[in-house]
Amino acid sequence: MQQVGVVILAAGDGKRMKTGIPKVMNLLRDEPLVAHVVSAVEKAQFDVKPVLIVCTNHTLVQDYLKDRVVYVFQEHQLGTAHAVGCAEDELKGKVKSVVVLYGDMPLISSDSLRHLAALHRSEKNTVTLMTVSVEDFNGWRTQFADFGRIKRDHEGNIIGIVEKKDATAEELAITELNTSYFCFQSDWLWKNLKAIKNHNAQQEYYLVDLVRLAREQGEKIGTVAIDPKEAVGINTKEHLDIAQTI
Repeated sequence: MQQVGVVILAAGDGKRMKTGIPKVMNLLRDEPLVAHVVSAVEKAQFDVKPVLIVCTNHTLVQDYLKDRVVYVFQEHQLGTAHAVGCAEDELKGKVKSVVVLYGDMPLISSDSLRHLAALHRSEKNTVTLMTVSVEDFNGWRTQFADFGRIKRDHEGNIIGIVEKKDATAEELAITELNTSYFCFQSDWLWKNLKAIKNHNAQQEYYLVDLVRLAREQGEKIGTVAIDPKEAVGINTKEHLDIAQTI
């Protein structure tokens, strides 16, 4: 069995970009967003080709990336947990851990990916997540105000992730944030994805709920701090302009 598999979520339609092409195919420094992510994975030299979760309108993506990835189709967009679950047939029983990345977050580095996978393995974590800490939410950091806040106990253990819409004023002041980059113990991941419920306003299955499940089960949760620039996501043309300059 190989050590590390990677799932890249890239099925978003990108309506807010208003460019008429899949969001992950918008260009950053002359390359599509998703190509930056795939390149970082390749440089990290993981064991198997990354699995790319795409929607049915995937032709542009496939024409560009060709056989650099394994394509899996998400026919209905039912949330991030559902998207990761689409990769189960490709990775279950083949890798010991699964890293989850996003095709619209192009600045992740190969060094950070290697560090994530190595720490997850050495610490024998069930879940390891990447976090960022910011001094404020001004300038190019504005989008981070929408990220979930990391809550820890007095010993530094993660006790939860509070989403912005659910946070108190005190919790909103927390500046350690969840990037949504994860590494999971593979068998635990596939088992517990099925336990996630869609009892929320969007009726979607959220990957972040696995952190709560791991906490409830007494599983070991670890974190890796990364440069905030690596967590910049592209949802609008304004975000793309920001990414061009940092």
